[in-house]
Amino acid sequence: MRKQSGPEVFRITGARQGHADDVRGRQRRYIISMSVRTVSVVLAATLWNVERHVAVVALALGVLLPYVAVVIANAGRENAPSLPSTFVPAPMRPALGTAPAEPATEPGPTGRGTGTRQAD
Repeated sequence: MRKQSGPEVFRITGARQGHADDVRGRQRRYIISMSVRTVSVVLAATLWNVERHVAVVALALGVLLPYVAVVIANAGRENAPSLPSTFVPAPMRPALGTAPAEPATEPGPTGRGTGTRQAD
């Protein structure tokens, strides 16, 4: 095996992002979705007498989006599916040596009584 002669080294390729970055990202997603909601409600009010179908769709979006935005904002931190290990073991190599000797086989009985019958 190898000796470790220095400080232990950690790989962070699979680490999650920091707490402050996570909160900032959730706040950004919430603000964007609330901005879309505001635009859709204003669009619904503006288009109500002009294009009723588009106004109804925009109003439905304005009603449903706050719930979706809150659920997304409160979803919490992402899970790190597989964090890397701090130690990568060296691959096992087979030891060099001689193969085990096969046991010597004893010769069977010769002559009569071998259990086989010759054809006449």
